[in-house]
Amino acid sequence: MLDANVKNQLNTYLQNLKHPVELVVSVDDSQKAQELKSLAADIDSLSSLISVTEQTGERIPSMAVINPALGSQITFAGLPMGHEFTSLVLALLHSGGHPIKLEADVIEQIRQLPGEYRFETYVSLSCQTCPEVVQALNMMAAINPNITNVMIDGSLFQDEVNERNIMAVPSVYLNGEQFSMGAISTIEILNKLDVNAAGRKAEQLNQKEAFDVLVVGGGPAGASAAIYAARKGLRTGIVADKFGGQVAETVGIENFISVKATEGPKLVANLEAHVHEYDVDIMDNQRALSLKSGELFELELESGAVLRSKTVLLATGARWREMNVPGEQEYRGSGVAYCPHCDGPLFKGKRVAVIGGGNSGIEAAIDLANIVEHVTVLEFDKSLRADDVLQRKANSMGNIEIITQAMTTEVTGDGKRVNGLNYTDRATGESHHVEVAGIFVQIGLVPNSEWLKDTIDMTARGEITVDAKGETSLPGVFAAGDVTNSAYKQIIIAMGSGATASLGAFDYLIRHNVDESSSENVAA
Repeated sequence: MLDANVKNQLNTYLQNLKHPVELVVSVDDSQKAQELKSLAADIDSLSSLISVTEQTGERIPSMAVINPALGSQITFAGLPMGHEFTSLVLALLHSGGHPIKLEADVIEQIRQLPGEYRFETYVSLSCQTCPEVVQALNMMAAINPNITNVMIDGSLFQDEVNERNIMAVPSVYLNGEQFSMGAISTIEILNKLDVNAAGRKAEQLNQKEAFDVLVVGGGPAGASAAIYAARKGLRTGIVADKFGGQVAETVGIENFISVKATEGPKLVANLEAHVHEYDVDIMDNQRALSLKSGELFELELESGAVLRSKTVLLATGARWREMNVPGEQEYRGSGVAYCPHCDGPLFKGKRVAVIGGGNSGIEAAIDLANIVEHVTVLEFDKSLRADDVLQRKANSMGNIEIITQAMTTEVTGDGKRVNGLNYTDRATGESHHVEVAGIFVQIGLVPNSEWLKDTIDMTARGEITVDAKGETSLPGVFAAGDVTNSAYKQIIIAMGSGATASLGAFDYLIRHNVDESSSENVAA
């Protein structure tokens, strides 16, 4: 099942096993089941601490990773390859006693959770976000035997997916009830299970000393800003909902200079590792609520905590723009989707629509066309904005229809899932209906700046206006990346603007301290 190179790498990893690990496979004569059986045999051959047995399980094919001493169990329903192969490797290591990279207090909190938790996580093997969720739950299962997690390949268990009306991944169920949809971290899971956890964390944050530079946002701009500030010897903090931001959901990155090609999660991991090289206080799973100015800036978080700093650097990025038409919110996650790579496989053999004719829209259409029956692209303008090479590719595919001057007016459904959309032909004024099972919205980004309304100057589109040094209309507050009025929204440009704004904050602190010293001398 595994080629020689992968076997050699896996063999190196498995040297870290300290305790026996049992693999329990449940298979039949199907191709995927036999591939899973072969995978288990390959793993078994690489370590004397691994054993394999067969028995009939709840799902076929599946493979459970068990620590017999602890009684922990992590299960993969389907073939854990692609992005989920890393999840399998980590499950083997963690079940075999290899240290888990979580803070000691977090591990203890997981260990002490009362009750039993049966998680089921529906994924697509092409999804970039899914492994983060699977690995978070798997780590919890490896720590506490009262927690189990089953990764379920949605494309392989279509009956289950249809029964539960799952149309977006990752979808997590807890004890048979829907628990979450989309990205969720270990800390966020704990906050949902342990209702007092968020309050305890807020109290800890309130006790922190004032920062020199407080970065809000953990994307490329925020990471760059934090590194540049820390390198200057400034007391630096970074507060973010999740590290990596929108980049974590980006699949292929081919325009990052010096690197021929990479993927979003890889780049995010490298960014986070680089930040950890410096003395930066990272406070993740936190969302900003408001910013107040005074002797020190005060950043209030949704958790109730308040952080204080001499300067603030805003790098909150942007999110997918929505259509804002009737039915969109009602059917979000039930046919309305924003990531074709993650959710596309759930629409295999069905008809779908893509809203938007820019690069992201046409790339989505091309990717989807290889999976689904038919793709209808709707573009508002008279012509597509995508690169010519992408347009030629899309036009060469027989199952892509492109409609221009189309204004989407409504998402329709049967109460449970999407069954179509309505649009108006802007050239004729005529209304049309397109029958589709899924709608992928690809119409650009909107800045995450609503919480700063009436605090600093912004454009009509909600972008924070900055000067050449990244400073906003509020002295001492800087901004960088996609949340600003930068001309182009690109990863490499966001990183550069983060560095610029950080150096701007450093310059501000120097001048501000000098001014204060001068005033004190005059007063004396």
